[in-house]
Amino acid sequence: LRGFRIELGEIEAALTACEGVGRSVVLVREDRPGDKRLVAYTVPDGASAPDAGALRAALSAVLPEYMVPSAFVTLDALPLTANGKLDRKALPAPEHTTVGTGRAPRTPQEEILCALFADALGVPEVGPDDSFFELGGHSLLATRLTGRIRVALGAELQVRALFETPTPAGLASRLGGETAVARRTLTPMPRPEAVPLSYAQQRLWFLGRFEGPGATYNIPLALRLTGPVDSAALAAALHDVVGRHEPLRTVFPDTDGVPHQRVLDACDARPEWAVVDVDADGPGLDALLAEQVTRGFDLAADLPLRATLFRAGEREHVLLLVLHHIAADGSSLTPLARDLSAAYAARCRGEAPAWTELPVQYADYALWQREVLGSEDDPTSVVSGQLDFWRRALAGLPEELPLPVDRPRPARASYRGDVVPFTLDAEVHAGLAALARESGASLFMVLQAAVAVWLGKLGAGTDVPLGTPVAGRTDSALDDLVGFFVNTLVLRTDTSGDPTFRELLDRVRESDLEAYAHQDVPFERLVDLVSPERSLARHPLFQVMLTLDNDARGHLALADVDAEILPLGTGAAKFDLALSFGERSGGDGSPAGLDGFVDFAVDLFDRATIEAFTGRLERVLRAVVATPDAPVGTVDVLSADERTDTLTTWNETTAPVLTGTL
Repeated sequence: LRGFRIELGEIEAALTACEGVGRSVVLVREDRPGDKRLVAYTVPDGASAPDAGALRAALSAVLPEYMVPSAFVTLDALPLTANGKLDRKALPAPEHTTVGTGRAPRTPQEEILCALFADALGVPEVGPDDSFFELGGHSLLATRLTGRIRVALGAELQVRALFETPTPAGLASRLGGETAVARRTLTPMPRPEAVPLSYAQQRLWFLGRFEGPGATYNIPLALRLTGPVDSAALAAALHDVVGRHEPLRTVFPDTDGVPHQRVLDACDARPEWAVVDVDADGPGLDALLAEQVTRGFDLAADLPLRATLFRAGEREHVLLLVLHHIAADGSSLTPLARDLSAAYAARCRGEAPAWTELPVQYADYALWQREVLGSEDDPTSVVSGQLDFWRRALAGLPEELPLPVDRPRPARASYRGDVVPFTLDAEVHAGLAALARESGASLFMVLQAAVAVWLGKLGAGTDVPLGTPVAGRTDSALDDLVGFFVNTLVLRTDTSGDPTFRELLDRVRESDLEAYAHQDVPFERLVDLVSPERSLARHPLFQVMLTLDNDARGHLALADVDAEILPLGTGAAKFDLALSFGERSGGDGSPAGLDGFVDFAVDLFDRATIEAFTGRLERVLRAVVATPDAPVGTVDVLSADERTDTLTTWNETTAPVLTGTL
């Protein structure tokens, strides 16, 4: 518990007051200098041991989270030395379990919720009093969990409820109270002759027609394959996957300007496939990869997937998959990799893959989405209520976020981009995660607040709108589908009044939870609602995107072949700046650092400018971790050299004065 003053008297009094506890002692174990671990040893008077779950719940009601002991050990008696003092060395080491601790579920609802928590978190067991966020949960998983609860229990819980009561027992107590009737679950839908696009697809189709084919919305995945690759089996497996997932064999023609989904027959739909021999030691591979990545799709005629196997030898290959965003999103790579691996293994055995049928397809989702949201003409519909919220939330939104650009914004964006990587060490990562836990927030919310402070220091003002993607998979039937479900939210951060960072984080948490509860409105509809001045020069509503990539990615597992992901970009920039963070974990699951990337528009910025920006962002993150209760106005973003330039070099006023007259 670094940096905290531990009030032992308060904790001991709270322990003693708990029912079922006769005597108690609280110890602070110092495992390393400056790193103290709080442990409560409880000693019952009678034969029955105190209930650890009830004890934890009672302490949580009267103590801040960081003062609740991390482990409870029940003893028949405290070990004593010959002098009658506590023998600390004889105390057993506490077992710090993370799941399945405490009491058993008391009700069927608690039992079901425990199972749903464990399934969403990917852990073997969860107890009724275990916290979703302490077990590794985050905003994306929270959305998925509420979808599972809707299907299993018929209750409509908002993500806010999970932040406020993050345990199965807490959520069970809310069921039947404030929860609304659950929306209809997703099942196969009757299909009309012309299946409409989903709202997300509709926007990309419009942009494709407006801007023409390009790489802006291409999703590349390059894998270095080491080992014997059966190219014929791989081609057949790819065809199997295209047959399994309808979006990969869908084209988007239009009738009188109205697009629709045309799903091709699985037997006839074969994606573009090529095997190309390359020189293992030559420079040609990079150029060939770039050529394929930057080639656009004709959405009315081309399947939105193409694959190329570059062969550099018997055991050296690079597999490149390029998907159009209209058919897939980042979360789709997990089922895509899993199904391609299974199909390849089957084809190598000379068999067809024997997988279970998917519960629904993407066309079912597009029809279900329109039914669930309802009509805007109906004031009681879901979409009407959510539009009312966004109308208030986005009132007075800045037309453009002022950023210190190197060049004036061109009349039309070229979408040419570059990327600058940076890393944050484990200490900063752990500090940010701890700050999130203390504040009842997520790591993404902490990063959002810090990025808003950083942008304000760069001159963006105190009203900072950021874009962020949300997975959009709000029903458990969508978990195993390849498709474009992601939506974009506009998160507005108010840094006015020079709040402390902790106060700013409270603001962010409140506004984000409200936004998550109204995340179904398509982004393009928000643009229509706000009706900003339309411009070809900038993205509407926001110009800075923020992403925390904490969704598990699938791994391609081909028989006898090692697969390694190759970093590969499209050279495109949809926004002025796009910041993305990825978490690294140690062997014990502890924070091990953050990998950051800043994609930027080369129309506006030089690479050296963005490199300086990332240094300032790191200084902001370190400052808010060190002093979260200091006003954000005190955060210093300048390096020592920048401070010298600002205060000394550029302020040098000594100059010779000429004598004489004109």
